[in-house]
Amino acid sequence: MGKKTVIFDLDGTLADTSRDLIASANACFERRGLGPVLDPVSDAATAFRGGRAMLTLGASRLGLTADLAQEDYPYLLEWYGAHLDQHTVMYPGAVAAIEGLLSAGYLVGVCTNKPEGLAETLLTRLGVRALFSALVGADTLPVRKPDPAPYRASVERAGGTVAASLLVGDTVTDRDTARAAGVPSLLVTFGPDGQGVAGLRPEGLLDHYDDLGPAVVRLIG
Repeated sequence: MGKKTVIFDLDGTLADTSRDLIASANACFERRGLGPVLDPVSDAATAFRGGRAMLTLGASRLGLTADLAQEDYPYLLEWYGAHLDQHTVMYPGAVAAIEGLLSAGYLVGVCTNKPEGLAETLLTRLGVRALFSALVGADTLPVRKPDPAPYRASVERAGGTVAASLLVGDTVTDRDTARAAGVPSLLVTFGPDGQGVAGLRPEGLLDHYDDLGPAVVRLIG
């Protein structure tokens, strides 16, 4: 069996990207003269579901059709790419916890539904890209999470084997991805859904990154 591998989701798991994501959606509405429609705090959960989800939510609040989401998505990506690290921060203890995994001999990588180029840029600007030996984004393969293919690719590119891996995430997408891949999921409780993720019945919950090491040992040894 290959080296044990821990794969992380990015938005809402490694880093709190919600304010910059919400700002990118609001930039689309402001460009149309509609003003900021989304709130960076109360709409954080939607932010972690992606750009189209934010645009669709905003459009529905304004009584507009969902066509807006498709029309404005390219501009959202462009705007976000230029401003993606204005407010984004790694969650407390994340860097130290990942360094601890590396010291213990685990492989680590990222599997995200953020476009690969944006994920690469963000992790680089946050100063943590070198920690991860693999990065698979929404457009790296023809499919994205919850299809298990991106997850499997992230494990293999990190140098590990899927049977000795787990996924750390924050949403039902991550839980479903892990189940489809036949591996455990560890869902964080410090995102906008809080302890609500327990209802998704993951194999483990993570209340703080200080607890990551013991949780990983319990789930994959």
